[in-house]
Amino acid sequence: MRRNRGSAGYHLFILVVRQTQNRHQVFALSYTRVMTSVDFGLLIIRLFLGVSLAYHGYNKVFGGGGLSGTAGWFGSLGMKTPKLQARGAAFTEIAAGLMFAAGLLTPLAAAAMIGLMVVAIVTVHWRVGFFIFLPNGGWEYCASILVTAWGIGAIGAGTASLDNAWSLDLGGNWAALTPIIGIGGAALHLLSFYRPVKSN
Repeated sequence: MRRNRGSAGYHLFILVVRQTQNRHQVFALSYTRVMTSVDFGLLIIRLFLGVSLAYHGYNKVFGGGGLSGTAGWFGSLGMKTPKLQARGAAFTEIAAGLMFAAGLLTPLAAAAMIGLMVVAIVTVHWRVGFFIFLPNGGWEYCASILVTAWGIGAIGAGTASLDNAWSLDLGGNWAALTPIIGIGGAALHLLSFYRPVKSN
């Protein structure tokens, strides 16, 4: 085994002996997996944001008031079908979060995260202001997740991902497609299901 300088990867050389017609032939097989510092950084970001988002989805189902409590909150925001949307939001957060963490179909997972954050900003946080420390939380935090997901969707998940392990190359210009899909999906959702509650 030989470690590459400047990376967290390795080369593994295997000697294979095959007997043919009383002769022994020796073959050298090279198995390579290289993780650079960039790949390691992408892995850290994906794991933290992905698992955090999935935990948010878990909390919508099993935390506090459960799905009924989440649905009640969604209804107070002006969602037309709060029970359906509570289930949809929880499922999307769990699925997109775990896919993002694992690096599976990463640009699509990132697009789903962008869509979730756009909906959260429009329905809850925009009216509060920018800073996260404001009462009810400004849109700073959601925007940070949105931009980070966009960046990972554009760059790719790196070598420590299922996309790389399974050679899943979606092709296309995901630097543009990721926000288009995410923002477009959020806009369609809001136009279909969101009716802002008028403040007195």
